Amino acid sequence: MDITRPNDPDSRCGFVAIVGRPNVGKSTLLNHILGQKLSITSRKPQTTRHQVLGIKTLGPVQTIYVDTPGMHEDEPRALNRYMNKAASSALVDVDVVIFVVDYMAWTTADELVLAKLAKLKCPVILAVNKVDKAEKRETLLPHLDALSKKREFAEIIPLSALRGQNLKPLEEAVGRFLPESIHYYPDDQITDRSERFLAAEIVREKITRQLGAELPYSAAVEIEEFRRQGATLHISALILVERNGQKKIIIGDKGERMRRIGQEARKDMEQLFDSKIMLRLWVKVKRGWADSDRALKSLGMNDF
Repeated sequence: MDITRPNDPDSRCGFVAIVGRPNVGKSTLLNHILGQKLSITSRKPQTTRHQVLGIKTLGPVQTIYVDTPGMHEDEPRALNRYMNKAASSALVDVDVVIFVVDYMAWTTADELVLAKLAKLKCPVILAVNKVDKAEKRETLLPHLDALSKKREFAEIIPLSALRGQNLKPLEEAVGRFLPESIHYYPDDQITDRSERFLAAEIVREKITRQLGAELPYSAAVEIEEFRRQGATLHISALILVERNGQKKIIIGDKGERMRRIGQEARKDMEQLFDSKIMLRLWVKVKRGWADSDRALKSLGMNDF
């Protein structure tokens, strides 16, 4: 497939960073724009830890979305510093920024993100998320007016990422600001991440959703085996935690919780990889990994 489109005068391509405070709906927005699940989601803040590229090509326009971890104020641990660095580095050399906020609240964390955008010269589109929860249109308009005074936004677009509402105007606005360019990726490619990475993220999502508040941000997933044998994809995943008590929580009574994590992860993997999955999970205690820059690098958290 010709990925350059050298003879197409309408060819456009560019990078679009999706930024915002934790748990505001950035990953959900990316997944709905792409029409399939790429970034993991949960109701817990700081679920996203990595930059994830989501690539969408419609005719002559290729948009490369960069999903980022939520920017937050406190950086007490190496993991938190990594996530903040990953989010900030996504703003370097992008063509457009989508700043996602929650229509119901403007917080000090939103102010932190706004401050990081102050020196940007590229267009910043404000995506006001979760407007489906607004009881009346009249309550939304004053809030949109107040947000418009925060800075000069290229566009302000109310939407619902979860419901997939009003995403087309957002995509059209982004497309108008993309530069004329050849396409950087094949038209059928949707991400730059490996299948191993996506498998690890699926397992981590299921852990996060299963455990809720029972387990802090102290679990990581490392893929030890990823191989195809006939029609079956064999995946072995090692779950790392910091304490023995956390290991017991993940395993659950007689291994029941671990089985549920595996069942849910396998279901998503079969859909994503379009293959039968043989999934094996283990849990190991690795004390202090979230506080150690060396440990983070060994888990692949040094990709920027």
